[in-house]
Amino acid sequence: MRIVHFDKDGVLGIAADGGSGWHGLAERENGFPGTLPDLITQGADLLRAGRDLLSMHAIDLDAVRILPPVPKPPKILCVGLNYDDHLAESGLKKPVYPEIFARFATSLIAHGEPIRMPRESTMLDYEAELAVVIGRGGRRIDRDKALDHVAGYSLFNDATIRDFQLRTPQWTMGKNFDGTGAFGPWLVTPDALPPGAHGLHIEGRLNGQVMQDSSIDKLIFSVPVLIEMISVAISLEPGDVIITGTPGGVGAARKPPVYMQAGDVFEVEIEGMGVLSNPIQRESHEEASP
Repeated sequence: MRIVHFDKDGVLGIAADGGSGWHGLAERENGFPGTLPDLITQGADLLRAGRDLLSMHAIDLDAVRILPPVPKPPKILCVGLNYDDHLAESGLKKPVYPEIFARFATSLIAHGEPIRMPRESTMLDYEAELAVVIGRGGRRIDRDKALDHVAGYSLFNDATIRDFQLRTPQWTMGKNFDGTGAFGPWLVTPDALPPGAHGLHIEGRLNGQVMQDSSIDKLIFSVPVLIEMISVAISLEPGDVIITGTPGGVGAARKPPVYMQAGDVFEVEIEGMGVLSNPIQRESHEEASP
């Protein structure tokens, strides 16, 4: 089941697709179950909600504005250096503990919205990633029960300002420029995918050219392992998002480096989940001004 969070003429809506097209409701219509972020926060049965939506009227996604599945997550926890092939191109040793850093909701954009290139840098890199949305919170979650805490999965482009990222050992600045965290287009419920999305093909394309080509089974720390290890220290909450890392092929590791430029389009595709597509746009003077 795919479930999308959208806006039409300033009114929020929700729609589901079980394989026969999108059907749903807007906030002011009878039977509206709540927005997707609200349902996730409430711990609702998303599969049941999605099935109920299938009997509602058709929704044309081209006629609405798609929003991130969770526009303002309580926490966005990202994992660095989590694919063997990306580790190899980085020339670093295999970690024994995941490299965790934070993103903030102010960096998030939706499918189709422009990733913004700031005026301070031309080193805007792409990172195709699997996103995991938490549906049931907890702390010290056992690995064998970790997937019970997942509301669903989505796609993410962890676009990074490389020179800012590497100015210090902490990656926060380079990972949090406004308009660089593309998230969506929708949430895929766990029943539609292998456990933990294991084995799915993941691909990143720049202007149609394949730059990243890998499999989620190459994760060094799998989805259940990440949930277990993160929750040792941090209580996970409904709506939290874990961004699981990017495979090899990033622009900074290429010779010569390849960075995204204004006018480019970057796509993230994960097998069975869909495509997240975003154009690249130079930040306007108004956006860049204080």
